[in-house]
Amino acid sequence: MNGQTRGKAFVELREHRRATAERIDGLERQIVAHARHDDTARRLATIPGIGPITASLTAATVGDGIGDFKSARHFAAWLGLVPRQHSSGGRTRLGRITKTGNRAIRTLLVLGATSMVYRAGQWNSAAGAWVRGLLERRPVRHVTVALANKMARIAWAVMARNEVYRAKGGVAPAAATA
Repeated sequence: MNGQTRGKAFVELREHRRATAERIDGLERQIVAHARHDDTARRLATIPGIGPITASLTAATVGDGIGDFKSARHFAAWLGLVPRQHSSGGRTRLGRITKTGNRAIRTLLVLGATSMVYRAGQWNSAAGAWVRGLLERRPVRHVTVALANKMARIAWAVMARNEVYRAKGGVAPAAATA
């Protein structure tokens, strides 16, 4: 491949990347618009760590079928955000998460939880205190998955009860409690 051909290839690749980025931006705008107009997605977006894309995907995927899940734990299990059990002889051992169910929703919940974990120091609520407490005892990735599990359970409650998320028990900032 000579220099001129290689230059054309790079120009074509750059144009393709630009067109793809524009297409992604357009799709993202459509998803955000959907989230604003869909009641379930709007309520889900009130949960910290769940944005319009996660809310829209969850609402579109689960929608009115939330009643199919007996409890929030069943919903989290469906998403694969519960530990795998290795039990024998009356001894229960919990392993890594099962990763069954809807991979896209699980991934978005974990990404949202990751964002929240890294901002836990500024998160002035009972959930923030819970995350900070876990971070003192567990690795960051475990805390992230635990928070994603909690977010999934909250999402189930929001959808099942047709309510918006309300934070409980505001606490003093982390700096003030030390």
